[in-house]
Formats: sequence, C-alpha cells, structure tokens
Amino acid sequence: MESLLAGVLLYGSWVASATIALGLSLAWIDSRFGTRNLAIFPSISIVTLGIALFILLPVLRVVLMLAVFLRERDYRFGIIAALVLTIIFLGCVVGARTTSLVAH
Repeated sequence: MESLLAGVLLYGSWVASATIALGLSLAWIDSRFGTRNLAIFPSISIVTLGIALFILLPVLRVVLMLAVFLRERDYRFGIIAALVLTIIFLGCVVGARTTSLVAH
C-alpha cells in the first residue's frame, strides 16, 4: 500500500508541477511576444488546473486508502477513511455555500 500511495503522490506531484509550468510558460510567451490565446484555454486556467491537482492529491490518497482498506477487509480503518472523506466533502459543501452567500 505504501508504494502505491507513494507512486500516486510522486507522479501526481510531477503532473501538477508540469501543468503549472506549462501554464506559466504559455503566459510568459503570450506576454513576451504579444500572441493572444496561444493555447486553447487561457494560461491562467492551466495554472489553476495545476493548483487544483495539488489540492486533490491528498483527497486521492484518502480514496486509495479507503479502497485498499476495504479490499483487505480492514473495516475499522475503512470507516475512518470514509469519515475523513465525508469531512472533506462537507467542508467543500459548506465552503461553496458560504462563498455563494457572500457573492450575492
């Protein structure tokens, strides 16, 4: 399980870093050479996607841990992982509702 989690975090970090680097590079090229909309998506959206990937990596780790615990029939740790995912989900819902209330 440790090697699976380490691999996900390692490769996920590389993908997120490469996404951010791509977005920043495209933004630099756009600003330096005056090209507009060099990429299909705006450069800042690509950077935002990379940051979102970094944020989602710990969530993915908990999802993988839940799957491994349930596969190994370790229900006590499976319940704990499910509880952590529930807390993360509720935090996202509360944050989204709070943000939408403030915006209106």
